[in-house]
Amino acid sequence: MNKQVLRLALPSILANITIPLVGLVDTAIVGHISDAIAIGGIAVGTMLFDLLYWNFGFLRVGTSGLTAQAYGGNQMQECVNILLKSLLIVLFGVAIIWSLQRVYIGLIFLFVPCSHEVADFARNYFFIRVWAAPATLSIFTFKGWFIGMQDTVSSMIVDIVVNVVNIVASYFLVIHTSIGLLGVAHGTVIAQYSGLLMALGIIFVKYRHLFSMESVKELFHNLGSFRHLLSLNTNLYVRSICFIVIYVGFTSIASKYGNEILAVSNIIMKLFMFFSFFIDGFAYAAEALVGKYIGMIRQETEQNGAISQLKTVIKIVLLWSLGIGLFFTFVFAFKGMNCVGLITTDIEVLETARAYIGWLVVMPILSAFAFMWDGVYIGATAGKQVRDAMLYAVIGFVGIYFAFQEQWGVQALYLAYIVHLFVRTIYLSIVWNKTLKATIATQ
Repeated sequence: MNKQVLRLALPSILANITIPLVGLVDTAIVGHISDAIAIGGIAVGTMLFDLLYWNFGFLRVGTSGLTAQAYGGNQMQECVNILLKSLLIVLFGVAIIWSLQRVYIGLIFLFVPCSHEVADFARNYFFIRVWAAPATLSIFTFKGWFIGMQDTVSSMIVDIVVNVVNIVASYFLVIHTSIGLLGVAHGTVIAQYSGLLMALGIIFVKYRHLFSMESVKELFHNLGSFRHLLSLNTNLYVRSICFIVIYVGFTSIASKYGNEILAVSNIIMKLFMFFSFFIDGFAYAAEALVGKYIGMIRQETEQNGAISQLKTVIKIVLLWSLGIGLFFTFVFAFKGMNCVGLITTDIEVLETARAYIGWLVVMPILSAFAFMWDGVYIGATAGKQVRDAMLYAVIGFVGIYFAFQEQWGVQALYLAYIVHLFVRTIYLSIVWNKTLKATIATQ
């Protein structure tokens, strides 16, 4: 079973590690040939898409769990139907993004303080990149489908193609064409459509035997079967909103305490996100395998063996998450300031960081099970539970910060973040057995 987990986890980890390279290269390209206005515009423009596309994360997550269950139940036609249904939802998502893009960017700039020059660059960047929405949302869906089909290698290939093409295209367009600095936005558009073509190519080469005109006909003759998918995605959408409240809230609150605190908080969160690239690989493996075995359990002839395998999978991924959490806690405990020093050489920021590095030390071990339970529940398509966990986490985050801000200042913000992780872990641990019984009983 360890081999199965690693076979699914390692490609996802490799793909995750390539993701930060894109932002670093875009910033480096602009930073070496322009000024702070362009660098700030890239940062704000990227944030606009982070906020926008985070809301559509359910396309990957929902598709992954449902596909894994159909795969485990040997229902290949249902696997195809899930992909096609999710792609229909992508079309609605793209229509919403394109029709409301100017309203969205107007609202965001009401709450994002920046100079007119930075705002103008960010707007231009946004209105170019938004044309990649069909490709970006489709890639979310294809990645979720590949993971559900126990094929994280294909998902990794798509990610690597997107990231490599982004780097090459952005560099070429900025340096060697008349497009100028906004070439980084055009490069991203090219990269997203390259990733979409790669995903379609994988479908054609590896999975075309599953698709037929009957698949399309059945899809449109059974529109009522969208209910489960839409219900799951609605719960996952609420979950995404909760994530945004916490992560945007964390940055917004930190900014109230001055530039050094904001810089330290951003660095700590970047280092924490680096840890998450590793733990997410095992969470994806949990999505795929938990869904697969739940699908098998529903086939009565294989139920006993599949239940045993499901328990083994959960035990293994939780042990891996614990091990990774302990490893990063150890690294941050002994080399945390060195890690901060890799990101900044500013003396004031480094000195300020010493007072907060302890929070970075405990974050990996306290978050490991929260991340891993997310993968397990997504594999079980238990959207209501992960939604409720995040709602309680938001209440904990907001409540703790406002209860302790006067006495502890910004330290209360870090405590609130830790509490939100703790709430997720405890809630999801408590309700798992009940959730599993209800999930198995659902046909």
